[in-house]
Amino acid sequence: GDRCRAVLGRVQDEKLLASVFEKYHPHVVFHAAAYKHVPMLEKNPWEAVSNNITGSHIIMETARRHKAERFVLVSTDNAVRPTTVMWASKRVTELLMHALQGADTRFMAVRFGNVVGSSGSVIPVFRNQIKQGGPVTVTHPEVRRFFMTIPEAAQLILQAAGRGQGGEIFILKMGTPVK
Repeated sequence: GDRCRAVLGRVQDEKLLASVFEKYHPHVVFHAAAYKHVPMLEKNPWEAVSNNITGSHIIMETARRHKAERFVLVSTDNAVRPTTVMWASKRVTELLMHALQGADTRFMAVRFGNVVGSSGSVIPVFRNQIKQGGPVTVTHPEVRRFFMTIPEAAQLILQAAGRGQGGEIFILKMGTPVK
C-alpha cells in the first residue's frame, strides 16, 4: 500500500539518503545494512570500514539531521570483544552511535547471535555439509554459539525501538549456548 516503499541504494550514498528522508520523513530507522561475512572482510578490511562504519555513520547523521525520533542499530554479540575486522567494525559503529546521543534522535543498538534462517546464519552451511556426508566444519572444536529465531530477532528490534531512551545496547537473554 501507500505506507511502504522499497528504495534500493547504497547506505554510503548521502544524496540518496537525504532525498529518502526528505520525501518520507521516517520516525523510526532500523539499520541492518552491513557486510557480515567474516572471512571476506578479513581479506577486504577497507570494505568493512566503508560499508559497516562509514555507511552507518552517514545514515545515523542523516537520521539526526532529519530528526527521526528513534534509530535502532543492528549489531552483533561479537562486538563485546571483537577479534575480527567485521566484529570490530560493528563495535566502532556502536561507539559512533553513543557519540551521536543528545540530539532529537534517540539512538540504541541491539546485539544478536546467530539468527536461524537468516542470510548469514551458519545453519544452512551446516545443513549442506551434513547433506553431503560431512565433515561439518567449525571455527574451533570447543566453540559455543547462541541461536535465535527470526521472530525473536524481530521482537528484540521492535522492543528496543519502543523502550529505548537513547544510548542503550539491548541484548536478548538467549539461554544456553550450543556447542
